[in-house]
Amino acid sequence: MTLSSWDDYPVHQASEFVRHPATSDRNFYDRYYFNMLPRSAEWFAIFGLGQYPNLGVTDAFVDVRAGDEQHIVRASQPLVDRADTSVGPLRVEVIEPLRKLRFVVEPSEHSVAMDCTWEGFGPAIPEPPQYLRAKGRVVFDTQRLAQMGSWTGTLTVAGREITVTPEECWGSRDRSWGVRPVGEPEPDGIRQGVNVMEGMWSYFPMRFDDHAIFYICQERPDGSRPLVQAERVWPDGRIDDLGPSEHEHRFKPGTRMLTGSTIRFPASDVEIACEPLLTNFISIGTGYGLDADWRHGMYQGPDTVVQGHVLDVAAVRGLGQYGVVDNIGRFTYDGHVGYGLYEHGFFGPFPRYGMTDAATGAPG
Repeated sequence: MTLSSWDDYPVHQASEFVRHPATSDRNFYDRYYFNMLPRSAEWFAIFGLGQYPNLGVTDAFVDVRAGDEQHIVRASQPLVDRADTSVGPLRVEVIEPLRKLRFVVEPSEHSVAMDCTWEGFGPAIPEPPQYLRAKGRVVFDTQRLAQMGSWTGTLTVAGREITVTPEECWGSRDRSWGVRPVGEPEPDGIRQGVNVMEGMWSYFPMRFDDHAIFYICQERPDGSRPLVQAERVWPDGRIDDLGPSEHEHRFKPGTRMLTGSTIRFPASDVEIACEPLLTNFISIGTGYGLDADWRHGMYQGPDTVVQGHVLDVAAVRGLGQYGVVDNIGRFTYDGHVGYGLYEHGFFGPFPRYGMTDAATGAPG
């Protein structure tokens, strides 16, 4: 069945039913990502939902770092109707586009349940598109929007019920769509040994009392930067371009884990001190690429599959450092104190910080 409920709305962008993207690339995707963080850094929740129309799959996850454990609920099922943003017990509801959304994890035998509503702090803004080609093939061709906000509701993790209030619980979200590697791994062919994301990835969306800052720096080992963003966003929609950035990262010796960073924007006379408060190894258990049995868009069978996992942080830290790492971050500059996502990844060699190959950690 190619018709779906979205086809009754004027949203078409191609001479196709909405069920079918304009591209036939298997790696087309359309995703929600959210994080929810108390400024006390007692726990750290990350959750999302994605659709993969050309793979015929939709999936979702929630991952809560609490104490020395990460509690995960994940679900996957065949994609039928793109208007249905639910997968098993997890669902996203758009209450007011670009302003208010709700994320629900219905109670089950697994260790996480939640019913929380997001309200934006300032406008949702477009991020620069990401376009990367490897050996002739377009591997990334994505667009995103991003927004800071607050959460209200209830989170239950490992039997503990947590009241979530907008005064204490902030966070960031993004919506991304386009082409990037998803689903079952493909044969490398001519791209064997090629890592299109090789180098450094830094993504620091920050919220302060009266403004937000969105910072992205993707840097290759040779110092080139295919993707950058440095913008200060005010609640009334004004945007200040902070200009080119400089970074100084500090590592736990022998690892790829950051203990702090200093980000400078010389043209704007801004210098931000960045501190990680609580880590969530998002690349393990949620589909972001380090698990052989569960990747975003991977077909899990004809029926809805729901799984729960409890990970020991000490046990997954060694592998998790080689993927994208999410932290609650505290950010300070010029008397401003803010909180947000302190996300980093170092893939393959990155000589500037002493990582000479794909496995070596920074000397510290």
